[in-house]
Amino acid sequence: MPRAKDSQPSLFAPAPAAPEAVPADAPLAERMRPRTLAEFVGQAHLVGDHRLLRDMIEGQRLHSLILWGPPGTGKTSVARLIARSTDAHFIAFSAVLSGVKELRVVVEEAREIRRHQGRRAILFVDEIHRFNKAQQDAFLPHVEDGTIVLIGATTENPSFEIIAPLLSRASVLVLQPLHADDLRTIIERACADPERGLGGRVAVEPTAVEALVNLAHGDARAALNILETAADMASLRTRSSLSVADIEEAAQRRALRYDKAGDEHYNIASAFIKSMRGSDPDAAVYWMLRMLEAGDDPLFVARRMVIFAAEDVGLADPQALAMAVAAKDAVEFVGLPEGKIPLAEAAVYLATAPKSNSTYAAMLAAGEDVRTRGPLPVPLHLRNAPTRLMRELGYGKGYQYAHAQPDQAVSHEHLPDELSGRRYYEPADNPVERAVSERLEMIRRRRG
Repeated sequence: MPRAKDSQPSLFAPAPAAPEAVPADAPLAERMRPRTLAEFVGQAHLVGDHRLLRDMIEGQRLHSLILWGPPGTGKTSVARLIARSTDAHFIAFSAVLSGVKELRVVVEEAREIRRHQGRRAILFVDEIHRFNKAQQDAFLPHVEDGTIVLIGATTENPSFEIIAPLLSRASVLVLQPLHADDLRTIIERACADPERGLGGRVAVEPTAVEALVNLAHGDARAALNILETAADMASLRTRSSLSVADIEEAAQRRALRYDKAGDEHYNIASAFIKSMRGSDPDAAVYWMLRMLEAGDDPLFVARRMVIFAAEDVGLADPQALAMAVAAKDAVEFVGLPEGKIPLAEAAVYLATAPKSNSTYAAMLAAGEDVRTRGPLPVPLHLRNAPTRLMRELGYGKGYQYAHAQPDQAVSHEHLPDELSGRRYYEPADNPVERAVSERLEMIRRRRG
């Protein structure tokens, strides 16, 4: 097969459209990769009857795609199935190992394949989000002229990580974590398959299957890796069945999935905030522990609660901010794991507290006037007058000292003349702010 002139060692792996011969010592997850659409498990919203991917594969249509989903949900398998169904030349390209220089070699190879064999080339780019903007730009002309069909796989939100011109030339398909039933099917097949799987050499107790499903968190690759490790241990110990203890030993303690800088991190933080805002203490504590168990900084959680206390509880419960700050101080003082206790207390307190965003709304409204009206002058009566000249110019004239007035209510205005009478803060309807509203109305009446 003709190669590009650059003779450097290749960092990509071309493969024919027919099912590849997987080495016998390859990991179980690789050996069990589906070879046909009938073997593919999960993602029914994409590969079910009359769904996009099934129609694409069965109709032998080639389109550039971005496959977005968690690890172990079938992104690479989908790309390989599309290549086989269309007799396309499949080239695997790693964003971790390769760059623009290697892309030129791949593009030249794709041109030669098309010129001499009449076959299209699918370029499968794993972890495409790791390419920077300039590297992603390098794909564009070759996707546009049909030299390559790009299938990118990413665990990160494409709208943040993939450049807009590339997104506009590809369909984004979202793969979901596998359901428990899907994982059970994959595990059972791997145990029974005599050619690529464990061939029945080890039995898995039903309770161990459930433990494995729970530990995998919707990730088929993780489930098969744990299963293979447990089976190897059982073989060394001359045992023919796997228990829950075997699965847990093989898994050790698998961390909850998400990259703390990635999209799922912010999804869970958002769920935490919205659970407190929706007065759901159970959900608030759950999402808080999801963050902490995944390794988030407890001070990140505490900061979110301090912000929430001021923004969403506000004056409906003035103690909420003090509670959130106290939780921040407590976790900073005692650390983890004990620091989870004051954080949980604060999360429940904030979730069950009455809610008011009146002060937050006042801040936003005032900020809008600050931005749009510019530096309006301070009224003369509010200006400090430390010198005789300033007093002669009228600085401080007419100012009323609040403590010398009945009910500490003055009659003059405090806003710039152009904003006279403007209201930013409107008390919410809760016991604390109803009292505030009554006092403000009295002061405003006196002010006239």
